[in-house]
Amino acid sequence: MSSEISKAIQTATLGMGCFWSPEALFGQIPGVIRTRVGYAGGTTDQPSYREMGDHSEVVQLDFDPGIVSYEDILRIFWNHHNPVNINDYKGRQYQSLVLYHNEQQRNAAGQVIREMELEGRAKPDTEVSLCVKFYPAETRHQKYYLHRYPDAVEKLSFVYPSQEELLNSTLAARLNGLAKGYANMAQIKQEIAEWPIGKSQCEGLINLISKIKW
Repeated sequence: MSSEISKAIQTATLGMGCFWSPEALFGQIPGVIRTRVGYAGGTTDQPSYREMGDHSEVVQLDFDPGIVSYEDILRIFWNHHNPVNINDYKGRQYQSLVLYHNEQQRNAAGQVIREMELEGRAKPDTEVSLCVKFYPAETRHQKYYLHRYPDAVEKLSFVYPSQEELLNSTLAARLNGLAKGYANMAQIKQEIAEWPIGKSQCEGLINLISKIKW
């Protein structure tokens, strides 16, 4: 599906605690094209999991706004974590962050926060700032839940022969969400059938994931 991405594709970068679950949460949402986890929000050069410096764990996703809006992504973001409970845990490793990529995203964050306040909810203790740089996390952290199922990874390797192709694929994002329990196989198969790819390719992907031993 990656070759069929809309030219209007956008990127969102969000921090909401340990990055494994957020990647699975957003990965199962129609309109999200690919996901990855990494480090951002700080100033330390070349951070790693063991030497994160002042960065935080974040999830970064590419999405088609014609299918899912940035505002809807933010609503999902704030409905699935409590900023107060994670902020400053392990220093800045876990922070509630909205790292916007342009002024439109910055304004959207303000709009959604105002909506929450009008609903009677407290203003979230979330840092909203510019995404200066994103550092991808180590491979072992990418699609964490999917990699707990070796048979799934093995079967997907027939379609995505390199690790990079697998981790960047829409299908891996969906199945990572499935592995965490955020989606079900019927939903994924139904969506694949509607992807803008050939019928035989759709049938091949559906047949492939039907054979995975979970």
